[in-house]
Amino acid sequence: MPLAIDFFIQYGYVILFLWVLAEQLGMPIPSAPLLITAGTLTATHKLNLPLALISVLLASLISDTVWYHLGKRFGGTVVRLVCRLSMESSTCVRRTEDYFTKHGPASLLLAKFIPGLGTVAAPIAGQTAMRYSTFAAYDSAGILLWCLTFMLVGRFFGDVLKKNPGALAWTAHFSVGLFALAVVGLLVYRVWKQQAFLKQVRTARLEPEELKRMLDSGKPVFIVDLRHPLDYLPDPRVLPGAVRLTPDKLVEASDEIPRDRDIVLYCTCPSEATAAKMAMNLRKLGVYRVRPLRGGFDLWKQKGFPLEDVQPAVLQA
Repeated sequence: MPLAIDFFIQYGYVILFLWVLAEQLGMPIPSAPLLITAGTLTATHKLNLPLALISVLLASLISDTVWYHLGKRFGGTVVRLVCRLSMESSTCVRRTEDYFTKHGPASLLLAKFIPGLGTVAAPIAGQTAMRYSTFAAYDSAGILLWCLTFMLVGRFFGDVLKKNPGALAWTAHFSVGLFALAVVGLLVYRVWKQQAFLKQVRTARLEPEELKRMLDSGKPVFIVDLRHPLDYLPDPRVLPGAVRLTPDKLVEASDEIPRDRDIVLYCTCPSEATAAKMAMNLRKLGVYRVRPLRGGFDLWKQKGFPLEDVQPAVLQA
């Protein structure tokens, strides 16, 4: 038996605990290949399935509890920090906020299956003041569903290999290489996806200083605040003249958006993710003078530029 496999069998539960704990705390190391490997070893009775599940449950629940309390204490600041750590930061804030708005605590059951949502779901649960007992119950169920799914895939693979001793020996010999290839492949794909998105954002975004000059000169600008309702809790203000519209409402009202002026979209997502995505969507609908604001609300506020009290979320020409 290869030395690496023997080492994993001997310390498998500790490795599972530490690996999942690190991933759920924000390190971009995918756990799926490790869970599948552990499941495969349970088929040959090298690892015990219930003990493996308990190791993953404890690791994930500990990290999620940390993020829950940080989210409860610091709100959106922690949520955006987690998304910056995530390789899926281009979409994780908006998608998780929408999941919580639509499904409440039940969204925790499937959050870990969706890239970028598994870690950020916990601080958003804290931000929404969800009771910890409710959070822990739903989060634990979601963790078990997540790890059991991948381990059963590995278990099925292991059962198939047991029927073919030659294939089992070959897999054991090259298992470390296969595992490393799977992890590297996932990391490369995530990095490529993130860089492609960021490249699109950089070519389109508008600098805060440029928008400030446009407003000071009296140039007509149509500004849209795309932030989620949760984002208004720490500071219920908007940019001067901004209209509050969620992304779905903005698309529905695309025919009413003026074409004779610049359209500026902003949010509080890492890398202006939601604003950039909506800018690209509006261009497909024929609204071409649209750009995301670099840094969004946070950078505008940081620079000391003027803000106004929140206005009703209606579209104004």
